[in-house]
Amino acid sequence: MLFGVPMPLFSSGRRPLSPGSRAGLGAALVLLALVSAVELADGGMVNYVGLVAAAPFLAAAFASWRMVLAVGVLSTVVAGGFALTGQVVSLAAVVNVIGIGLATAIAAGVAAIRQRQAEQIAELSKLAAVAQQAVLRPIGPQVGSLAVAGRYISATATADIGGDIYEALDTPYGVRMIIGDVRGKGLDAVRLASIVLGSYRHVAYERSDLRAIVADLDRAVARSVGDEDFVTAALVEERGGTLTIVNCGHPPPLLLRRGQVIPLEPPAPAPPLGFMPVVRPRVERLEPGDRLLLFTDGLGEARRDGEFFPTADRAWRLLGHGTVGDGLASLETALVEWVHGRLDDDIALVLMEYAGPRPVSTTAVPSWEVGAADH
Repeated sequence: MLFGVPMPLFSSGRRPLSPGSRAGLGAALVLLALVSAVELADGGMVNYVGLVAAAPFLAAAFASWRMVLAVGVLSTVVAGGFALTGQVVSLAAVVNVIGIGLATAIAAGVAAIRQRQAEQIAELSKLAAVAQQAVLRPIGPQVGSLAVAGRYISATATADIGGDIYEALDTPYGVRMIIGDVRGKGLDAVRLASIVLGSYRHVAYERSDLRAIVADLDRAVARSVGDEDFVTAALVEERGGTLTIVNCGHPPPLLLRRGQVIPLEPPAPAPPLGFMPVVRPRVERLEPGDRLLLFTDGLGEARRDGEFFPTADRAWRLLGHGTVGDGLASLETALVEWVHGRLDDDIALVLMEYAGPRPVSTTAVPSWEVGAADH
């Protein structure tokens, strides 16, 4: 009786069963098989059939409500078959069959509620991903004369999204990049991230000095947040082979040069955006083949068993090969393996490579062009 029911009864639409649905269905069928075996071994006495009421609840833990109804119908048929074919059709057996039907209705309701909540979470996750993508536009593979790649590593697959930001722009003042980390998570963090990036995308083309950009972003943050909210950020400008960095409470970028990894610490510490930072630029002369890694503090805080990921020790081996996109992919793989797939914070990464000076143009070179050819 148990195995005579055609399997199409259990299919929900044309889509294949999910792993959860298969697990719930499998557990329910195993229970039905066990109870049937016990009843058959009991010699026709209907003593254990009431146990099959648990079958639809097992299915309800994972499967859809339609699947739960199918399991419940099968459970009721199995229980009714034993009740009718037993030596005595007792009142207890009839009550058990009715109870299994009621249990099926309750389990289907539970499954419907669980399925609706799962769909809402999936929709929130989709909206979160869309919001994140709207804030973080793809960058690279070429921005001005630099090869650039960006990567966002999320710590969770739910709708709890963070405020890590990055951008790279080819402006009249050279290639300018920003990486930052908004305090907090969720939609408030995304809102502030969008404000910072929106302001940066405007003023990066208007201000000739990175310190002026910092002042503009600081005012934008101060107008938009409370007293305890802030944004750490590092701004980078490459102009004619000269690298200028200003840092507002952010982890220092790492310069990869000829097998060495050099943290580019700021000349003096400065607070995050929102706390009126006064920054002092750090200036470096780039060499062909130099790479620069910008990252948020989720990378520095990634750890397993209390041991932090050795970013500086492994950066050259992971980031110094292939394209900049290959390098970031290798870093992400090594990082996820290090933490066994469990990150505590989102991570934004930007890797750029300086190939060398641009070919000398025959047109006039603006007076502000640092590192231009001598005339």
